[in-house]
Amino acid sequence: MADGVARSAGVRVGMKRGGVLTLAPEVEMCERAPGREYGAQREVAIALMMFSPDVALLDEAVVVVDIGASLRLFGGLLAVCRQAKAILDAIGLTARISAAPTGQGAWLLAKHRNRRVLKMESLERHLSALPLLSVPEVRPFADWFAGLGCETIADVRRLPRAGLQRRCGEHLLDSLDRAFGTAPELFDWLELPPTFSARIEMPDRIEHAEAALFGAHRLIVQLCGWLCAKQLALTGATLLLEHERGRQAIEPTPIGIALGEPTWREDHLVRLIRERLGRIELTAPVIALRLDASSVQPAVPASDTLFPEPGGSTEDHARLVELLVARLGEENVLRPAPTADYRPEIANRWVPVASASKSTVLPEGFPRPTWLLEKPVRLLMRKHRPFYGSPLRMVSPGERIEAGWFDGELVTRDYFVAQGEDQSCFWIYRERVSSRDAEDDQRWFLHGLFG
Repeated sequence: MADGVARSAGVRVGMKRGGVLTLAPEVEMCERAPGREYGAQREVAIALMMFSPDVALLDEAVVVVDIGASLRLFGGLLAVCRQAKAILDAIGLTARISAAPTGQGAWLLAKHRNRRVLKMESLERHLSALPLLSVPEVRPFADWFAGLGCETIADVRRLPRAGLQRRCGEHLLDSLDRAFGTAPELFDWLELPPTFSARIEMPDRIEHAEAALFGAHRLIVQLCGWLCAKQLALTGATLLLEHERGRQAIEPTPIGIALGEPTWREDHLVRLIRERLGRIELTAPVIALRLDASSVQPAVPASDTLFPEPGGSTEDHARLVELLVARLGEENVLRPAPTADYRPEIANRWVPVASASKSTVLPEGFPRPTWLLEKPVRLLMRKHRPFYGSPLRMVSPGERIEAGWFDGELVTRDYFVAQGEDQSCFWIYRERVSSRDAEDDQRWFLHGLFG
């Protein structure tokens, strides 16, 4: 095939190398790689399965998708075509996208321009005006049809069927009948493996992890198509950054993707991968990427309520937490996991948000501050009252905590909620005289702040 610049110089399909160089000496010619072409075609087909599991690969780099049952779900024909173009852009390919009531008809329309028709009458009108060489089965008999004065598909269809079948065989008529909807279409639908694992090679060595995002996006697009076709949701995946092979070859760099909530959304997965790649420092150049879906489960559609909760749904919160973990690291996104201990500094425990450790519900009825200080701060005493910016006034009865005798960390304290002159509330305690290290005078400490 030739691009627009080459065609304007007179280059045509089927010309020899010498003729091409004579017409366009500066043209760049590349050898075809059928294996890579088929791989790209299959990659597109898997990605388009987000619209329908009925996807077929045809000759001449054609992918047919049966979207008849999905039009309303995806917002209509134009919306489907826009989303299909976005998928192709993510993969890095261009294509003519056409739609028609028949797969063969959509294929023929796409050979010349992006055309979308919904009714059989419109399809018949547009197909009839196409050049007859658009039909692959016509090309072996092109000279014979030219001798008859045929130029369009309509001219071929006006010929007697019996004579046309004797001269050209049944495949030509069968192809036209399938395109015009007068014969059933039987496609060999693409079958997917039970597990997802896809690999792509980079066009060049990658020195920085962020540069691998485009390739990772291509893999995610395929993964989302596979998930939709299988009606599954992803809960865990691994992206492998493969390095150069040789005597000093190193193992691929794994990037784990753990999800708190199952998902099949492309945009969310791309954001997670972007954040994870931004925190990776490569030890060697990357030459290929591999994405493996390590954990999946049956997809459950989101249940919308009549009156949505303000602030987003549970799924929105889970996606936000996953994004924060990918951006800041698991060790920096924590959740409270209080333990069964009366000592506040022991009961107050934080673990990674993805940790499976179970938290203990503490007894209710006692005030607890929003912010607990890591280390209590001793308060000044003025006129026999604790002082923190201003004299503090007790606004709650005392709560006595005595614990820790069993592990040698005994505390004996009386806790109060105190209020300053600016109405700020603090959690303070008085160290009892019987406590170890206690002094003769009363000692007050600030241990927490209320919101």
